[in-house]
Amino acid sequence: MSVKHPNIVLLAVDSLLADHMSCYRYHRQTTPHIDKFAQGGAVFEKTYSAHIPTTSAYASMLTGLDTFGTQVVALRHRGPLREGVPTLPEILRENGYNTTCVGFGGNPSSRGFDKYLEFQGWGSWNEGRSPKAENLNAVAIPELDRLAGVDKPFFLFLRHMDPHAPYLPPAPYERMFYHGNECDPNNHSMDEVMSFKPFCDFFASWMPPGISDKEYVIAQYDGAIAYMDACIQTIFNALEAHGITDETIIALNGDHGETLHDHECWFDHHGIYDNTLHVPLIIRYPAKIPAGTRISGYNQHKDLVPTLLELAEIPSEGIQFDGSSLMDLVRNERASHDEEFYITECTWMRKHGWRTPHWKLIVALEPDFHFKPEIELYNLIQDPAENVNLAETKPEVVEELKSRMNAWIAKRTTETGLPNPIENQGDWHGHEGVGPFKSSQQAYDTMHIGDPGQAAKLQAEARE
Repeated sequence: MSVKHPNIVLLAVDSLLADHMSCYRYHRQTTPHIDKFAQGGAVFEKTYSAHIPTTSAYASMLTGLDTFGTQVVALRHRGPLREGVPTLPEILRENGYNTTCVGFGGNPSSRGFDKYLEFQGWGSWNEGRSPKAENLNAVAIPELDRLAGVDKPFFLFLRHMDPHAPYLPPAPYERMFYHGNECDPNNHSMDEVMSFKPFCDFFASWMPPGISDKEYVIAQYDGAIAYMDACIQTIFNALEAHGITDETIIALNGDHGETLHDHECWFDHHGIYDNTLHVPLIIRYPAKIPAGTRISGYNQHKDLVPTLLELAEIPSEGIQFDGSSLMDLVRNERASHDEEFYITECTWMRKHGWRTPHWKLIVALEPDFHFKPEIELYNLIQDPAENVNLAETKPEVVEELKSRMNAWIAKRTTETGLPNPIENQGDWHGHEGVGPFKSSQQAYDTMHIGDPGQAAKLQAEARE
């Protein structure tokens, strides 16, 4: 008689900045339920999303490959995931699992689930407060009940959208972390944000008309996390009600972080600064992971699939992963996975770079709409917030890091027999036929999100 494999629940949270979770030592109590869950398993303190943003991040998270292996690097990736690359749901289905995906159908990286369910995960100021996590639960809980009633292990993938803009958490979370006047005319911290032409119409569609205080918007982000945290407890309760919590591998992972009022990448997730790269990873499975474990070693999305397969005792010898299981860190057999690594982003800007524990190099492959310099260099020890660009004063460090980055690119292209996808992303910005941007001004004038008509209407109402 074959032994039943454990169930797997993957809570994949979009735009979750690890540093804004209380279990990652944030000063606000944003995640009390996740904190309690984390105490029963392992918190990985240095998990990085090497390939920004969503599409490329999930490609690594669900295949165990890096961007060379997936050939996915851009948000607006065209076509399916590369053939011959097995996805986690495909691997699990071959090993007797029922598989369900909630909130991620149609994405190239979501290939291979038995069942796809969707929920309303967006919103606007006119539509009112946005109960994204409750909408997810309304779909996910009945499906969890169904899966738990079948005599087969299951894989349930839940894509939570609450920390992703628009930040519109329901009451009482919208005031949980803010007391003041968000439209104070004497506060000008949002002036620069609301005059940023590529995004200002989008911001106007969900921020309060007349918004002036950046702290209010940050509090909405934190409130959205706290609201999601409360709703996630409902999922934990459902597992407990079925008596299957301890025989289920439960993992929480972010696809990327979020820039709030940082680096001029306002309230979004572009730029390869650490607030976008650093993501949470928490795994609970009492049979193999001791409670209260905190792992300080580096790891990346590409390590998740091998980890889950080892925990579930599913053979993977015939699958070529770029990542490797993190159980060696849990067992203290190894201190860290790759401490320096290649990073890419192809969202609103097209850049790549190299990160070490000491340094961060960012190289622009074409001009960006923030008018940033072509080369950025940050000392992550002395300047962890990455505010002081040392590229001009430390040219020898720039050259050394470029050399390491180029050697890695050459190594990976040779190993895979495939090109570096960041180099051949025509029309990555969604404007067909434009080609690479020639100047930051062209990028600024071309890139845009939001409805200008709706934005003008809301702003007019604010002035009445």
